[in-house]
Amino acid sequence: MKPELPLLPDLKLDVDHRIPAMWDFDTGVSLILLVPDAKRSALDKAPWADYLKLRLADFPKDANPIHLSGPRGTRAGIGFIKPEPSGFAALSQARALLSPLMAERSRKINVISLLDRVTTACIMAEALVSAAYAAAFTLPKISGEAGPESVLKALNFFGEFEGADFRYAKATAEGNNLARWLTHLPGNYLTPALYREYAQALAKREGWEVEFYDRDQLERMAAGAFLSVVAASPNRDAGILQLRYRLKGGEDRPLALVGKGICFDTGGSNLKVGGSMLGMHGDMQGSAVALGTLLALTRLSFSQPVDCWLALAENHIGSRGVKCNDVVTAMNGTTIELINTDAEGRMVLADTLTLACQKKPRAILDYATLTGAVVSALGQRVAGALTNRRHWLEPIIQTGEHCGERVWPFPYEDDYDEDLKSEVADTLQCRVTGAGDHIYAARLLGRFVDDDVGWVHVDMASTCTHKGGLAHIPTDLQGFGVRFGVEWFRRIAAE
Repeated sequence: MKPELPLLPDLKLDVDHRIPAMWDFDTGVSLILLVPDAKRSALDKAPWADYLKLRLADFPKDANPIHLSGPRGTRAGIGFIKPEPSGFAALSQARALLSPLMAERSRKINVISLLDRVTTACIMAEALVSAAYAAAFTLPKISGEAGPESVLKALNFFGEFEGADFRYAKATAEGNNLARWLTHLPGNYLTPALYREYAQALAKREGWEVEFYDRDQLERMAAGAFLSVVAASPNRDAGILQLRYRLKGGEDRPLALVGKGICFDTGGSNLKVGGSMLGMHGDMQGSAVALGTLLALTRLSFSQPVDCWLALAENHIGSRGVKCNDVVTAMNGTTIELINTDAEGRMVLADTLTLACQKKPRAILDYATLTGAVVSALGQRVAGALTNRRHWLEPIIQTGEHCGERVWPFPYEDDYDEDLKSEVADTLQCRVTGAGDHIYAARLLGRFVDDDVGWVHVDMASTCTHKGGLAHIPTDLQGFGVRFGVEWFRRIAAE
């Protein structure tokens, strides 16, 4: 049976600027205390001051956070918070505070701030809400047995939390949960056809306009780069899906999201070997993040028009498949000599970027689990980025640091093109050997972006999974990029 699109967990969020005089709570209600790291004496004013001092003596001085039982058995987490922590630090600390309480089946958590900075309290409140929505979310499971569900129903905030932007936390959590949910689905439950059905159902619910460029249309448009990837596919369900978000009266040039949606990647003629094919149903994560970002922007009533382009395909093996050294012609007329059929992501993105540019966007942000090279360069905690606007390098870093999804730029220099020269075509698809494939992939993709369009390419292969979770996400699968996309488009819209 086809799983239903997920809903955001139902959590009640309340704020009261008054701190309760007594902290004796009902059974099933837990407590989180936010204490300034530089002024731990703030605990002296707490109703449980003497008890807490006695219990804290049992823990190492550098322990943070600390979980213990209150005088009447109330489970409590104490976080020592640095002034205005970075997005990543706040989200990570929020998960560390929440996880043990949620594991103990808390139905309500009261968050009490003893912090002396309102901005710090609001940062932590938003992080706790984001972490709670991520932890309470249930990933799809194809089974007759229902998976465990969170019993958490409410977060109550006591203290100076009025400035916290819970709307942002909730919107980005919903987008991230959608991205994680789609990526978690097995490949036979998320073929290009099924993916399109999910996206169209979501579009109907959210009021987005929809257009689908199927294989017949792409053949008429001479989209040879995209079509080379699906040549061996037994089904003609691949295509490029466009979703359009518009507020009434918004006629500005749109911002564009583009996502790689390879629903399964065998590697084609360059067949993946050993265990390399495991997990390749998740090679569509870039498109899921693009879709999740569009959903989050919709929830926030984003003021600018946005186009979202999903390149939906599977990379199969078969007698009709393309081969090494074949030459294909992309939609914009560029001829490409194929070097590795397992470098299929840049091929579907090439024609998708061309199509997106035909709509004259103001800026493009694309997501793709594109290269192993970016994993080698950055590990699995930070995504890589490349851009055709040098003055965006520092803003990209700042945006990632602020939202907690860290992104680090790489060079995007013309002379890299010298290594992609082909004797029979305009360009090689990729290098035959050598390092830096994430940079060469971006140089190829840049051929399909108009010069007057600002473009950021996020190679998220380094953040698609991280054992034990990362920041506020408790699962290996991250859904990384929704918060970054929302923050980035907000920045671009303000320029």
